[in-house]
Amino acid sequence: VQLQAYGGGLVQAGGSLRLSCTASGRTLSRYTVGWFRQPPGRERKFVPAVRSVGTTHYVDSVQGRFIISRDNAKNSVYLQMNLLKPDDTAAYYCAADERLRLSQIRVDNAYDYWGQGTLVTVSS
Repeated sequence: VQLQAYGGGLVQAGGSLRLSCTASGRTLSRYTVGWFRQPPGRERKFVPAVRSVGTTHYVDSVQGRFIISRDNAKNSVYLQMNLLKPDDTAAYYCAADERLRLSQIRVDNAYDYWGQGTLVTVSS
């Protein structure tokens, strides 16, 4: 499956952005899809994920501010980011895998398929 992530940009603190991850080649509904982010000079970390059954999982720092959702008709997963903070500045990547166990969804190297990064910059 090929993934394309887009929707990043420059936003002021307190603002919102919506990232999109669109798949081609396979039906994304069968996959767990996660978003990871990598701030400049730092390691890549888990943000949220949505499993094929629709359950969602978030890192504590974005709980209540970010919402992950999927639209199977459009073969896409979205990340609505609200109340953005400068600490949210990072390159955001979507990733997908068909066979992840629950214990693996926060582990980046458990995902087989990755989109290119989309840069989110939050100014103070």
